[in-house]
Amino acid sequence: MIHIEFVKNETGPDRSVLVAEIQPLAHSPLTENLQPPSPNKTEDKRSQYLGLLPSEIGTDFNFKRKIVWFNAIGFLILHLNALYGVWVMIFDCCWKTNIWALLVGFSSGLGVTTGAHRLWSHKAYKATFGTRLVLILFHTLAGQNCLYIWVRDHRQHHKYSDTDADPHNANRGFFFSHVGWLMSRKHPAVIAKGKTIDMSDLEADWLVMFQKDHYKILYAIFAIFVPTVVPVFYWNETWWNAFFTAYMFRSILVLNITWLVNSAAHLWGNKPFDKYMKPVESSFVAYVSVGEGWHNYHHAFPWDYRAAEFGSKYSITTMVIDILAYFGLAYDLRSTPYHMVKRRVERTGDGSHPIFGHHAEKLERTGKLEEKDVTEIMKNKEAGTVRRLATAQG
Repeated sequence: MIHIEFVKNETGPDRSVLVAEIQPLAHSPLTENLQPPSPNKTEDKRSQYLGLLPSEIGTDFNFKRKIVWFNAIGFLILHLNALYGVWVMIFDCCWKTNIWALLVGFSSGLGVTTGAHRLWSHKAYKATFGTRLVLILFHTLAGQNCLYIWVRDHRQHHKYSDTDADPHNANRGFFFSHVGWLMSRKHPAVIAKGKTIDMSDLEADWLVMFQKDHYKILYAIFAIFVPTVVPVFYWNETWWNAFFTAYMFRSILVLNITWLVNSAAHLWGNKPFDKYMKPVESSFVAYVSVGEGWHNYHHAFPWDYRAAEFGSKYSITTMVIDILAYFGLAYDLRSTPYHMVKRRVERTGDGSHPIFGHHAEKLERTGKLEEKDVTEIMKNKEAGTVRRLATAQG
């Protein structure tokens, strides 16, 4: 997402508070309601979540969030500017500028999917220094906060998925999981559990920490200045058009595509691998996010570098990783064995899997499917047709 840090949700340094306990000498109307000063209520709310497991946290629908109006108004202004960028692209820009904006957007998206998500968050594969350098530059180009914070929030999302400790808990609806979580104060459980996420591997990576320490200046250079100056310098685009096309429109577009993985891919779709979780299989999200919408599979097997059962055929990100591996720029790719996928589908799937679901069993048993069965398959499998399962090797 775009790095606009309006309000810092984390609290400041801990402070010691001296509390004097008052003991009334005798019961009287003047002393019966006298109570010792209470500790910091905010700290109390956070500490109550520290010892809880993800299954014990759940979602408290009575919790009232405080809107951060500065954030909300800021995101509104950014989206209005992006809409103006669309008008500029259609009616005023050089076609080269439009192509450049899409190219920059695609590159920044790979920085998120190939880099921040699959490489650093899940350690689904390893990469050479040159590959990591390019990916972290692409991630900076995306402007979705520094890599360290991005990974911490994503690991927390997986560990406490769709509970109050999840930064973008989808149980609170589409708007909240899409953008509303950035317009309100963090739930105390998010802050409490966020401090428990193991980030030692990133803290040992000097490249990640360099980006974290110098993120603002790197963001200004790679996310704003470079995308804007290239059209101006190489084909005489105006600064105005270049800024609203290659920065405003491009960054807000990529940001909303990333948000769809948090929102739509947790709400609408089928669950062939695990019906007990909220993440779903969404072909629409997968295609617009270059491979991140096969979300039921990803949450079932988060270590798999493909983030999908069907491999690179349905994921540009996976295809990119495969190409990097072919040239030795990525290695130790982790994938899920075929038999493990099959067992998970049969044990916890919702029956919509085209090979191991109840329709496939009926086809094998009777040799045919009724029209209603075909209709249900078409409805459940958003991609449209039954496809052959790709194994971990292919």
